[in-house]
Amino acid sequence: MVENLYRRKLVEYIKKNLRKGYPIETLKVALVNQNYSRPIIEEAVAESMKEMASEAPALKDKPVIEHEVIVDEPVVEKKSFWKKLFGSKK
Repeated sequence: MVENLYRRKLVEYIKKNLRKGYPIETLKVALVNQNYSRPIIEEAVAESMKEMASEAPALKDKPVIEHEVIVDEPVVEKKSFWKKLFGSKK
């Protein structure tokens, strides 16, 4: 019971800070520095990732990507370095 509550608080801490934008590795280092054991941290990270993945909205349709080529100037073909150096032989 106590261990479950302990891990639940750790999971909530990780989820809250991931939502704030902190990298997971930074959170792991901070928790290790606070004397949490690495296996407990890894379990809590895995559980928080699973919960956050289940909360994320599922994409129903693929997004439509629209693109348009904009040309301001005409394309001028440049001579290669070797043609400039030796000239073109025809």
